Formats: sequence, C-alpha cells, structure tokens
Amino acid sequence: MDDTAAPHRTSGAPPRPLEGILVADFSRVLAGPLATMTLADLDATVVKVERPGSGDDTRAWGPPWRTSSEAGTVAEGAAAEQGAAAGARASRVATYYECVNRSKRSVTLDLTDAEDRALAKELALRADVVVENFRTGALDRYGLGYDDVAAENPGVVYASVTGFGSGAGADLMGYDFVVQAVGGLMSMTGEAGGTPTKVGVALVDVLTGKDATIGVLAALTARARTGRGCRVEVNLLSSLLGALVNQASGYLGAGAVPRPMGNRHPSIAPYETLRCRDGLLAVACGNDGQFVRMAGELGAPELAVDARFNRNADRVTNREALVTALEAILATDDAASWQRRFTAAGVPAGGVNDLSAAFALAADLGLDPVHDLGEAASPQVRHPVTYSEPLLAAPAPPPRLGEHDGPLRAWLSGARDVPLT
Repeated sequence: MDDTAAPHRTSGAPPRPLEGILVADFSRVLAGPLATMTLADLDATVVKVERPGSGDDTRAWGPPWRTSSEAGTVAEGAAAEQGAAAGARASRVATYYECVNRSKRSVTLDLTDAEDRALAKELALRADVVVENFRTGALDRYGLGYDDVAAENPGVVYASVTGFGSGAGADLMGYDFVVQAVGGLMSMTGEAGGTPTKVGVALVDVLTGKDATIGVLAALTARARTGRGCRVEVNLLSSLLGALVNQASGYLGAGAVPRPMGNRHPSIAPYETLRCRDGLLAVACGNDGQFVRMAGELGAPELAVDARFNRNADRVTNREALVTALEAILATDDAASWQRRFTAAGVPAGGVNDLSAAFALAADLGLDPVHDLGEAASPQVRHPVTYSEPLLAAPAPPPRLGEHDGPLRAWLSGARDVPLT
C-alpha cells in the first residue's frame, strides 16, 4: 500500500514499522483482535468490521463494566434519546472489549446486504492484511475468502484464525476453555489428585493471537522481498501444543504424560510455593548453586550436602522430605522477610500477588505497565515490548461501535487513490 492509510506524523520523524499498512479486521472476541491491536500498536491502520447493532461479541461480555459519559455506540446514542433504558445501556462499556481493541477504527457492515458486502470486499481489496476468525469457508459465501480476495489483491497477507484448523477440524467450534480441555492443558493444571483446572485467563486465545501476529509480520517481511502475499493460518490447538514446550517434549521424547502437580515443577526442586509463617512464598531454585545459597540463608547448610538433596535430580526424587525440612524452617518468619533474604542471596523468590499488587510491582520497577487514556477508555496494559527507537504509535481509545461509519463508508465508496485520513 502507498500512503492511503498512513496516519499523520511529525515531519522528519522516522517511519514506524507498519506505517502505511492497512489491516482489514474481520475478527472478533480475543485471538484475532489481540493480533490486530498489536499491529495497530506498531502503527498499522486497523479497520474493525462489526455487525450493525451488536458489534463484536465482547461488547456485551460484562460485568465488569466501565461507566462511560459518552454513548457506547453511534446507534445506541440515537436510541438513547428514545428512552432511559437505551441511555443506560449506552453509559457502560465492557472492559473485556476494551482490552484488545485500542487504536482501531470501527465500521458496521452487514455482510448479508449487497451494498455493505461490496464495501467489505472493497476494504479487503485495498488492505495489506486481512485478519478473520470466521468458521472455515464462511467468508467464501460472501466473496471474502482468501481465493477471492487474493485473485484481485495478490499482495494481501490473509490471516485466518480457527479453533482446530481448516481440515478435519474445520467444523469444530474453537473456544479457549474447550481447547484448554481437549488440548491437555487442564489435565496438568490444578492440585495433584484434584479436578482438572483451566488457567485463570483465556491463555490459548492469547497465545494464538501472538502467533497470528508473528505470522503476519513474517508474511509482510517476505512480501517486501517478493511482492507476493500469502495465506497465514493459525489455530488454537496448534498454538496450545506449541506452548507446552517441556511438557510436550517429555511426552514426545520419553512417553511421560504429565499430571497435575499444583505449583510444583516436574523436573526441578524446590520450584514451587512453600508455606512460611504467614503465607506462601514462590521459590524457584533453578540449579544446585542456588540451593546451596538457599540452605545457607536458612541456616541449614547441611541440607545442601545431604545425599537426598545435594543434586537436583535427588531433590525431585525426595521432594516430600525436602519440602517438610524447608517448611519447618520457613515457618519461623514471614514470607516477605524470606523473600528479601533469598533475593539478597541470589535465590529467586517472590510473594503470591493478586493483580493489584502485580501492577504495583511493575510500576515500582519502572516498567510503566499502563497507558492512561483518560475518561475515554479503561486504562490499557502497555504494549509489552520496549524498543530503543520510537517504533510504537501513541495509543488511542477503543472505538465505539460504528464510530467511523461515515468517513469509512465514504472512503470505500470513493477512488482508491484518495487517502484515508
């Protein structure tokens, strides 16, 4: 693409990585929108296509809600004038939606309507990147599948996000919780002997969104060399299996099927939560040297030369006896005190924080974990990568439903050489 979607920037400033790249975002919920938001962070212009009236499913996923002084959508804003109930709906925004939709533009298009469908097709033909997470083949019915778009836009990078791939699993519905279950993650999460447990966040969607981002960036890099676009396919099950790393390798290489171990590590000890006088402390002794220092700080150097504990493999084998010995000493002081002492001795340790304490810690460490966008949106978790050059665009609030209908519809109905401003 040329300058059709390039945002304004200060004259003489170096271009950001994806400046001038137009992304047509036909995705919703989490994995796809996370990928497109990451592209927007890198200064791509992202146009989010949503269903009229309801939009992205996550707009209704609450509580929790953020109270907004603005109308939640263009359509709702008009409805608000017709009654207090509509006004109440317009005054709250799902924080779930806001977490993965900053810095985008929203246009509402009904793909079953011929005129709207033509505008959606025009958007896909102007785009450098198309991201979608419809069921396999669903967009083909509207002329928006990869083959139709690539036939007229051969440079397009077309990313499809599915639950189980476009082959034999094409008809299976891809929801994070279900994939955590069938993908084996729940079978190794939770307390030993307890009920299989999901992770406390939609981790598979997050992993898949990051994989989708990697795929799009790789395809754009290849296109810069060859001029050709390609199709990028990611699916939740493959992203989960790829993220199981040592557990997957243990199964594939040694036939070891992991089971729930609570907070314990299958191959390292002590690498778990240990009970202190007032609560739990996470301790991660990654090597024998760290254990020697830990034993010294505990005032029990004999533990490091005990035949049951002096090597990691021995500590794993004799974990129960090790934990009993450690917790007997840890019970003499509070977790925070032990954390300070272990940290000073070079032993990795930390308290078990809630989310409030976690953000406070990141702020105390100077990591600037939050973007404050004022009253226009919930505070945003900062883009997690730091660059020595100014590669990131300034974050903008997530769009209201249909907020950019007017200018986007006009632009899509006009000549392709007219810039989108």
